[in-house]
Amino acid sequence: MTASEIEPGDRALIDAFQDALWVEEGLSDNTQKAYFSDLALFCGWLRSQRHIGLTETQGGDIEAYLALKFQQNVSHRTSARIISSLRKFYAWCLRLGKLTYDPCAGLQSPHIGKPLPHTLTERDVEDLLSAPDVSTPLGLRDRAMLEVLYATGLRVTELITLRIGQFNLRQGVVRVIGKGSKDRLVPLGEEAETWLGRYCSEARPEILGGRQCDDLFVTERGAGMTRQAFWLLIKRHAITAGIHKHLSPHTLRHAFATHLLNHGADLRVVQLLLGHSDLSSTQIYTHVAQERLKELHSRCHPRG
Repeated sequence: MTASEIEPGDRALIDAFQDALWVEEGLSDNTQKAYFSDLALFCGWLRSQRHIGLTETQGGDIEAYLALKFQQNVSHRTSARIISSLRKFYAWCLRLGKLTYDPCAGLQSPHIGKPLPHTLTERDVEDLLSAPDVSTPLGLRDRAMLEVLYATGLRVTELITLRIGQFNLRQGVVRVIGKGSKDRLVPLGEEAETWLGRYCSEARPEILGGRQCDDLFVTERGAGMTRQAFWLLIKRHAITAGIHKHLSPHTLRHAFATHLLNHGADLRVVQLLLGHSDLSSTQIYTHVAQERLKELHSRCHPRG
């Protein structure tokens, strides 16, 4: 269902809800779009089946809608997201006095086990970092980006939106603006400092060719790097390095966390470095480290 097909009253309500979420929680664009899509589709179903609006919903309506989604074989993850969207929306409606009851009361989300993130070995990372041709300005830029990403564990979006004023090579730190516009300081480490310094003094001015840009990592167009372009860049260098494992935009972030824990880092420290607001988000990496220990035990112990 498109925005133009939603009844004006429902559309105004959804827009106000999204504005409130943006102010209160600082949600990303993708999350905002997911909430809008979930509410718009539910709104369309209500109009077609019951000829009512969002604030006239009863608990049975939501159960019937979820039953339909089950028949359509939507995944547990999608069902959980739909329930989350509806819960947040109707909780907001209750706070504003638009409803006197909660139609989501009693709903239970499907249990979703978190999959273990795919990661790289330390040898894989070394090969990937060494893949760019640093004799060229673009290769030097790529090496600097990969080194910074692995050294800091930044999200890809945090990396590509870095500005010139957000790092200090003398202090060896980068100031990151993460989810919810929360700031954190992350150490760079000597290798990343070295490559970032070389990129800024040698490659960046040549790539820009006299053009002005506040983005730290720039392209030949004289603009900041995009998420899609960086992802293609990683895949290209992975092929050069002979890495054929599953890769995602978070691969080096996962490697950063896993390798820190493998070398004895405290979980709370890793949480702070990753910018996780909840320790449970970081705890998945302890499972990755445990899997690595099991693998080593199986391979190295005489009765493994």
